[in-house]
Amino acid sequence: MPPAVRALRGATTCDADDPAEIAERTIELLRAMFDRNGVDHDDLISILFTTTPDLTSAFPAAGARTVGLGDVPLLCAQEIPVPGSMARCVRVLAHLETERSRSELHHVYLREAASLRDDLPS
Repeated sequence: MPPAVRALRGATTCDADDPAEIAERTIELLRAMFDRNGVDHDDLISILFTTTPDLTSAFPAAGARTVGLGDVPLLCAQEIPVPGSMARCVRVLAHLETERSRSELHHVYLREAASLRDDLPS
């Protein structure tokens, strides 16, 4: 299969609105997403991060920059505040170029966020 642009999803949760924890959990999630899918730095096109409205002390992109993603376009946004939605959640949508088909990509949901996609294998 020739290379194509694909999107890789992931999410994790934080125990508190703490800048160090937001960075740590974001880095943990990105590493898991990339390791599980064999994503190299040069495969990345851009990454969109969202956080729930209760995470305001740091940008997840700041954590990503500390592990060498400073040259990848990164954007942070806030999730809409849907009543009853998961608290303290960081979500990631990474755009990449890959030879894998859409069905071969493995989206990663860590910690409490695993319940967001219980249809996916862990």
